[in-house]
Amino acid sequence: MSKLVVLNLGKGTLQDGFPHVSVQLQDENDSNWRQFQGSLPAAPNIIDLYRRWQLLYDLIYEARAINIGLRNSQFDDEYIIIDNADVTHVSDAEFYQVCEELQNQIDNWLDAEDFRNIDRQLRMRLAYNDEIRVIISTENIYLRRLPWHIWRFFRDYTQAEVALSPIEFEAGLQKKSLTQAIRILAILGDSTGIDINEDRKLLSSLPGVETVFIVEPKRQQLNELLWDEQGWDIFFFAGHSSSTDGETGNIYINSTESLTITQLRNALKKAIANGLQLAIFNSCDGLGLAQQLDDLHIPQIIVMREPVPDKVAQEFLKRFLRGFANGKSFYLAVREAREQLQGLESEFPGASWLPVICQNSAEVSLTWKELQGKIKRNRQPIRLRNSQPKVHFKTVLIISFIVTSLVMGAFTLGLLQAWELQAFDHLMRLRPTEKKDNRILVVTVTENDFQLPEQQQRKGSLSDLALGRLLEKLESYKPRVIGLDIYRDFPVDAKYPELATYLQQSDRFFAICEASEANRKVGIAPPKEIPKERQGFGDFVVDPGGIVRRHLIAMEPSSTSPCTTPYALSAQLAFHYLQSLGIKVRYTQQGLQLGNVVFRQLRSHMGAYQQFDDNGYQILLNYRSSASPTEVAEQVSLKDVLRGKVNPDIVKNRIILIGVTADSASNNFLTPYGNEMPGVIVHAQMVSQMLSAVLDGRPLLWVLPFWSAVFWVWSWAFIGGTIAWRFRSTQLGLVSGVALLSLYGVCYYLLIQGCWVQLVPSVFALIGTGATLLKLKSHLNEKK
Repeated sequence: MSKLVVLNLGKGTLQDGFPHVSVQLQDENDSNWRQFQGSLPAAPNIIDLYRRWQLLYDLIYEARAINIGLRNSQFDDEYIIIDNADVTHVSDAEFYQVCEELQNQIDNWLDAEDFRNIDRQLRMRLAYNDEIRVIISTENIYLRRLPWHIWRFFRDYTQAEVALSPIEFEAGLQKKSLTQAIRILAILGDSTGIDINEDRKLLSSLPGVETVFIVEPKRQQLNELLWDEQGWDIFFFAGHSSSTDGETGNIYINSTESLTITQLRNALKKAIANGLQLAIFNSCDGLGLAQQLDDLHIPQIIVMREPVPDKVAQEFLKRFLRGFANGKSFYLAVREAREQLQGLESEFPGASWLPVICQNSAEVSLTWKELQGKIKRNRQPIRLRNSQPKVHFKTVLIISFIVTSLVMGAFTLGLLQAWELQAFDHLMRLRPTEKKDNRILVVTVTENDFQLPEQQQRKGSLSDLALGRLLEKLESYKPRVIGLDIYRDFPVDAKYPELATYLQQSDRFFAICEASEANRKVGIAPPKEIPKERQGFGDFVVDPGGIVRRHLIAMEPSSTSPCTTPYALSAQLAFHYLQSLGIKVRYTQQGLQLGNVVFRQLRSHMGAYQQFDDNGYQILLNYRSSASPTEVAEQVSLKDVLRGKVNPDIVKNRIILIGVTADSASNNFLTPYGNEMPGVIVHAQMVSQMLSAVLDGRPLLWVLPFWSAVFWVWSWAFIGGTIAWRFRSTQLGLVSGVALLSLYGVCYYLLIQGCWVQLVPSVFALIGTGATLLKLKSHLNEKK
């Protein structure tokens, strides 16, 4: 009686183990299934032993390659670097010792306590004379390379044979070829250094078979034959082939041209649709070819695990075809042909380990009579319970909508705000550097400037004498406007009437004050001599953590505030400068407009700012990026100006900001750049932002409207869901990494253009949707 055993190893690795292993058992003629659960421990030593076995195999055949004719274009392996000096140190005895160790390790691994229930259940229900197909369902590259046939189970059950299958599969829609004869398309590719005429003789000797041979074809010839409407039952290739990483393979169809399965994809799909049942690659290192053919759902494939000598390939083909054509089942014919290769192992060590079956688990096993059409083939696909459950596109959409709703809900409540602001800071620091703004000059009052003779009678950071002389110097160089970022809530001393007069009458001098806040801050009055229209508040809006990311342009002062101006000092200076150029300042329905540029107001629930105080007219602060954020503009010290060491050209027609940079003044603020910045430099950044936006077209920072932001986040949720839906588990890490890097790159690019889009919510949405889809698929798989 024929039995089918499907061993699904699920997710895991040999380094970490396989926590969810299942086996399904079925009589081939019965739709009823039995399923058993278990697990397998980690076994990293199996990988090491297999690599050792592969190294020794390669070294042995490297030494013999000239005499035996290997069916690959170059004797190499993606896992092995061969030093020719080591070849002479390899013996057959050492090779067979590793074979024995690997067999013992595999036996011990599959005899683990958590797997014994599976083994016991199988042995209770299988007879030793049963013909058994054992399908290993896995995507793990190392598991696909293991010689499963050496497991003790196959020594006990002499009519059992093993095959590899992907976890995901489906039955193809095929039609039987119109002729009663079995049709074989035999490709005899590049035969440099090997003899493939024996393969031709073996195929030609088969009775009742129509074999079409094509020798060293061009790609177009091969393509046209595969599209033949009569269809083919068997595709045969002999020649050189190779695999890369066990996932992709090449066949060398002539001496100058090689092809991957992907390059033959459309033609092979047509051939499969027209009835192709079996592909035989009697060539080297074919697991990569089989991996690519899995996606095309070909029913059965035979490949060679490693580089194969000419004689081994010929003997296997002869014995397999003889057994298969004489009525043995496909699996039993492969097993017997493989085992008979052991007789060649004195000359060709490891020969009986080479042939491998790869099976589409949705298809039933072949017989020669079915290929001849002498018995009716049941095309009803086997509905295996280990197949990945179908998750429909509608499910992907629904889950992406749900995850987006949850993420945006958390975002709206401000739960992700801190992380998004940190991500914003990170991207800001990565931006390319910009030149200094040559319309601004900052006069700094440093620690050394406090010791100047002119500063001996100071009340605050700048004495009347020092301020008067500073303004006198600056005025002689004809600046456009001067802003004083130093609080002076006291009148000018009577000894300096010229200074008092200047402050009262100059139309291009602006001074700072600080607005009061209810129950929190008293405020600081402006200089007594400065009228309201030349005052500007110095208040900054600070995010949690003390970081300045927003620019407060205007606000309505409280009735008790000593600072009654509605505009910030930075705004007053920018307005004055732009108006001197004939650029109007006005309010429109869209907001504050300078020239043709609208400064859109930042409100709650815009961008990352979901929970914050949005009083006043705020915009995002687009810092001018430079090697050091404090280098927004040229800087000179108070001493340099007073001693005449300043070039008049860097003052003329510029905005002059006067402020303290001495650490003792405690007037520093944190910025997205991770360092402290003196308040006068922050003002300079704000002035520069306004001027650059109007005069240079430099982008202001803006955010997406709420529903656009929702769509943005949902699109990444959908991408994450699509990745989990469409890609195999072995590809998920790489594709997900590419998606996350793409998200990061797009966010960075858009920020440079002025658009701040949500990064952290998008990451949560992408990963959350993908993880949910994977969890759903796993849950459905467990229920099957």
